[in-house]
Amino acid sequence: MTDLDGRGAADAPAVQWPAVNPVTDELLPPRPPRAASAAASSRSRVKTAAPATGAWRDGDDAGNRRFADVGTFDLESGGRLTDVRVAYETWGTLAPDGSNAVLVLHALTGDSHVTGPAGPGHTTAGWWQQLVGPGAPIDTDRWFVVAPNVLGGCQGTTGPASPAPDGAPWGSRFPRVTARDQVAVEIELAHALGIRSWALVVGASMGGHRVLEWAVLGPEAGLEVESVAAIATSAQTTGDQIAWAHPQIGAIQADPRFRGGDYYDADDGDGPHLGLGLARQIAHATYRSAQELDARFGRLPQGGEDPFTDGRYAVQSYLDHHGDKLARRFDANSYVLLTQSMLTHDLGRDRGGVEAALRSITAHALVVAVDSDRLFLPRDCERIAAGIPGAEPLRTLRSDYGHDGFLIEHEQLGPIMADFLGERARARG
Repeated sequence: MTDLDGRGAADAPAVQWPAVNPVTDELLPPRPPRAASAAASSRSRVKTAAPATGAWRDGDDAGNRRFADVGTFDLESGGRLTDVRVAYETWGTLAPDGSNAVLVLHALTGDSHVTGPAGPGHTTAGWWQQLVGPGAPIDTDRWFVVAPNVLGGCQGTTGPASPAPDGAPWGSRFPRVTARDQVAVEIELAHALGIRSWALVVGASMGGHRVLEWAVLGPEAGLEVESVAAIATSAQTTGDQIAWAHPQIGAIQADPRFRGGDYYDADDGDGPHLGLGLARQIAHATYRSAQELDARFGRLPQGGEDPFTDGRYAVQSYLDHHGDKLARRFDANSYVLLTQSMLTHDLGRDRGGVEAALRSITAHALVVAVDSDRLFLPRDCERIAAGIPGAEPLRTLRSDYGHDGFLIEHEQLGPIMADFLGERARARG
């Protein structure tokens, strides 16, 4: 026997390219394997060239997006953005007294399409379909749900792919932004929509950063935040998280086709898709747990490939797949910019420290951790739950999926969210 173990012995059946559910990211049931002699390398499949950017741009189908112009913003970095536009989606109907508004904030590579099918203007189905919708835990027959695309993103809100005042894409000229800048823009969106209070502000991962900033900045701006739900997130970016982010940013910036951030006029196949794909592969390894990757793939070779020559193991093929998929729907500049915004996240900055900032939050709080999360560790969530005076005891999802458990474990997270929202509704009644 070679170095491959029993699950990946040299004469083991070929392993097909992992088929992945685009919403839950779970593996779909495999098709019956072909004979090894007939198996073709997954690398031989013909793919169209990746676009220079997967950003939504003016002239593209808007899908279910709506747009609000929210004005000029002076940023924490010292930069200024004029004529900022926010892309957002809504579901449900705002109550006459405005008491049923819920704000949903997406993670790094998410967007405003929280629920709904893929289709014109939306390359993927909603990323939280099991939690948001009619009859769902966040029931849009009862709640008016708003989901904006984040400032600096690439799905309709002002970002690096958007036109600058001179009409050309911002590209490398786009200023750095922070979570506080992003929330300042979302506050103006609330004003534009006539919303004076949020029954709930909810988000996970990077979205959780903004949830915590909303809990402080919303009341300062005269917007009541009754309750918040911070999921798989932290009050302050850790050294470990910064360390994981650093090579992701470097992979994109080292791609010669990144061109310093000015690549928007490049032909298909000539953009920074290799660097963006590599960044996603690094990130994806932190989104899943070691237990899950080993249980799903172990040392199995990819079908039709030989790891002892130039072939890959199945887990390598899986990461290649995710890197390619993101490069076709996202923007490299936005990935760098949003990652940098996560690095500067510190709820306690200029507020007397994290614990002082958490103590100042008056909203009722739900904090949810994922027990196998190796990016946002459960202790990061414990710190939040312990620090907010009105926080419920920490809730923990039991999952083999790691950080992505907040996207996948809807059978656990759904009842937790439904109970929390029901409690809020009963308290108001």
